[in-house]
Amino acid sequence: MQRNSIVLKIGRNEKYKLCGTRFGGKPDLPPGFEWPYFRKRPLSFLAQFNCEELTQYDTEHLLPDHGLLSFFYETDTQCWGFDPKDKGCARVFWFEDLSVLKAASFPEDAGEDFEFPMTKIKMSQKSSFPSVQDLAEIFPNIEDELDNEEDDEEEEALESCSKLLGWADIIQNSMAAQCDLVSQGYYLDGGNDWRRVPKDIRKRAEETALDRWTLLLQLNTVENGDFELMFGDCGRIYFYITKEDLLAHNFDKVWLVLQCY
Repeated sequence: MQRNSIVLKIGRNEKYKLCGTRFGGKPDLPPGFEWPYFRKRPLSFLAQFNCEELTQYDTEHLLPDHGLLSFFYETDTQCWGFDPKDKGCARVFWFEDLSVLKAASFPEDAGEDFEFPMTKIKMSQKSSFPSVQDLAEIFPNIEDELDNEEDDEEEEALESCSKLLGWADIIQNSMAAQCDLVSQGYYLDGGNDWRRVPKDIRKRAEETALDRWTLLLQLNTVENGDFELMFGDCGRIYFYITKEDLLAHNFDKVWLVLQCY
């Protein structure tokens, strides 16, 4: 069950480089790009990754080997991803032709907290393994067998990193089935909501979603000097994508989940 992940160390000031991998600053965008909005608020630009720079760490060759991969999220509202109406709160764009990209200006209606400092992303490759919550979806009785390792699991979660690909470091519950059902239009804020999903649809999600959905990006709290971007209460955001869409390099249907302690 081992998967490769690309660990992201984010935290030092970065100088602008056209189409460079970085967090924050101004994104490099093509002419005519329409800035994404959610509920009349512009999405914040989180990070961009030069795909050619990723290839040496992407040992499973899942990501594009050229172009620029850019991540956006509406950081004012910080949607959690259990409501179908959260669709569009997070967007991912793949720009294949670097030659047409240039530093873009932010929307005129963006607030003062909208722009983040340009911050360096240092990348490395690391093996990734499923959290207990994901394992329990595959092996339903495993949580009883791993009770003695609960403290180790919590400690590992606290030390988790931002990353591309691999397994998510889960704070609350396994997210694949949630992504599958909410993206189909089912509201899932609690146990009663899950029970309202038609049994055949819920059964398919619970039994197969973990095989069909995978982590694209996990982002922890980002700190740079006086700047801090935190998700919920010391939480994380997770961009999930179906394996089919990932292999097709179709990033239009990613689903975001926020979890915190």
